[in-house]
Amino acid sequence: QVQLEESGGGLVQPGGSLRLSCAASGSRFIDTMGWYRQAPGKQRELVARIASIGSTNYADSVKGRFTISRDNAKNTVYLQMNSLKPEDTAVYYCNALVWTPATYSYTNYWGQGTQVTVSS
Repeated sequence: QVQLEESGGGLVQPGGSLRLSCAASGSRFIDTMGWYRQAPGKQRELVARIASIGSTNYADSVKGRFTISRDNAKNTVYLQMNSLKPEDTAVYYCNALVWTPATYSYTNYWGQGTQVTVSS
């Protein structure tokens, strides 16, 4: 069973920065890792994701402000968030796409979520 442990959320003023971390354990076959967020009353949306080979995708709303990276040796993904805005306030969820050789399939795993609040 794959587990995702998130850290780094909190309260920050507009224009500030935060760094989220997510460490995955329980598998050697972790493919794409990413961050999603869900604000109150809204659907969960992709923030950024990074493949095992390093290619990345970002939501338009965070391009130029957020940077996703990963350390494959540690099975850890990071999200550096700069120039934060009040509209970035949400619960941020770590996601990992994991290959399961026994079933020849991929499975999505989610972290428990970490709150990011941007407010003065």
